[in-house]
Amino acid sequence: MTQHFRIGAVAIALLAIPGIAEAHTGHATQFDGLAAGFIHPFGGLDHLLAMVAVGLWAASLGGAARWLVPASFITLMALGAVGGAYGVTLPAAESLIALSVITLGVLVALQVKVPVGAAAAIVALFGLLHGHAHGAEMPAMAQPLGYGLGFVAATALLHGVGLSLGTVLPRLAPKRAVGMAGGAIALAGVTLALPL
Repeated sequence: MTQHFRIGAVAIALLAIPGIAEAHTGHATQFDGLAAGFIHPFGGLDHLLAMVAVGLWAASLGGAARWLVPASFITLMALGAVGGAYGVTLPAAESLIALSVITLGVLVALQVKVPVGAAAAIVALFGLLHGHAHGAEMPAMAQPLGYGLGFVAATALLHGVGLSLGTVLPRLAPKRAVGMAGGAIALAGVTLALPL
């Protein structure tokens, strides 16, 4: 294990401590519209890790999955956001979001290979959950379209980070570097799921 990877794994583990990285704090923002939406995915470790994991898994699947898997997450995330913004409730949404982080981490850790359509369906379900949270947590004064475009752009960026890591890590780090990153994501998801 290289020194850089160890430092990254320790940083992810430290961020996952529930007292430090509470997933959703009901944060108020001085921004509205596009800026508020763009910032939102970075404010919750659950969203950040899930979105990077989608990119990591898509990279490991290769081929059309590199664009179809992230695109399906984003598409259903947008739909879920509309539901969340209009007050549609999802029972146990926070627990399901934590479960999505664990599941995506395990899929990356084990380098699970499934047909592209199945992978797209799995991440689409998770996108719906994450989108619901984005919509439900939209600041009252935010301009909805700008807010939506902001978190879609941030999500695409985070998927791109995952895709890039999934492409670069195998070349720069040990053979199982991507798998170890997935394990760290799953572990972080477990800590997010634990009651505070």
